[in-house]
Parts: sequence; structure tokens; C-alpha cells
Amino acid sequence: MPLPKEHIYTIDDIYSLPEGERAELIDGQIYMMGAPTYLHQTLSMEISGTIREYIRRKKGACQVLHAPLAVTLFADDKTYVEPDVAVICDKGKVTDKGINGAPDFIAEIVSPSSRRMDYNTKNALYADAGVREYWIVDPDKKRTTVYRYEEDAAPMIVSFDQPLTVGIYGDLKINISQLLQDLGIN
Repeated sequence: MPLPKEHIYTIDDIYSLPEGERAELIDGQIYMMGAPTYLHQTLSMEISGTIREYIRRKKGACQVLHAPLAVTLFADDKTYVEPDVAVICDKGKVTDKGINGAPDFIAEIVSPSSRRMDYNTKNALYADAGVREYWIVDPDKKRTTVYRYEEDAAPMIVSFDQPLTVGIYGDLKINISQLLQDLGIN
């Protein structure tokens, strides 16, 4: 007796979701996304803003974008993600619908419902896709796990109160505790 055939979803299924519903598509499987918290959005905006200001100050060619942002990592219709923060340095990857290909830098802000996805599934996905640097910003643990895939090094775990270098730039440091403290958030 054959096994039941698993349903494989595509990007068309994502685009067919009702207005206001958000989901990601990984290897043909849909993962629904909950609404982000205030702290999640604050961290996303502050990290994005810090990187954006750095790029502007240096007159850089890269662009920083934040969710919701459609990113299709591979040349197929079975993987679609919405990273919280993405830096794209190759303007050829930018389309009207979003980003087609791997961003250079991605930061995901962990929420209780995304913990396994951010630490496991997306980590492997982003490494395979060619993302150069991936940050997992974990407000509950007050730490950031950093993967610099092109260096083929072990991940670094950095406390929020320590400055963290954005590896794709080398001279940009972000102190997440300081970003929150500047906003009156402890």
C-alpha cells in the first residue's frame, strides 16, 4: 500500500492567503506566522535603522530592508521567507515582488513560536542559500547567535550588553542593550 502523498505548496499558495495573513514557505510546506510583539518590532527597526545609517554614512551600495519582505532564496517556487532584517548588496536580486536570491545579511528576532524555526530550519536554509551572515537575536535569552557562513567558523554567542560587529562590514558594531536603553526599554 503506497504512503499518502504529502501536499506540496508553492508561492502561489502564499500569494493566495487572505489579506493580513502571513506565512513562510520552506521546501513546499507552509508555516503560518503570528503577529510580532512590540519588542520584536522595536528590535527589528533599531537594527535596520542602525545598519541603514551606516550604509548612508559610508555611501554604500547595499540596501537594508525589514519584514514583511518577500525573499525567494532559490530558483524554485517552494521556498519563500520573510526575514525580519535583510541586507542586499546585489541590486540585481531586487524585483517588484521582493528579493530573488540570498541576501548578504539576515537577522531574525526570536519569538516563542519561532524559536525552533529560527535556530534550526532557517539556519540550515540560509546556509544552503548562500547568505553570508545570519543573526538570531533572542530577547528572552538576551543574546545573539551569529553565523558567518563564508568564514566556515563556529557560531558566536554574544550577550546583548556586548558590542557585536556586523561581519559583512567589519567596522560596524551594534550593542543591542544600548539600542534598547536609548529607547527606555530594559
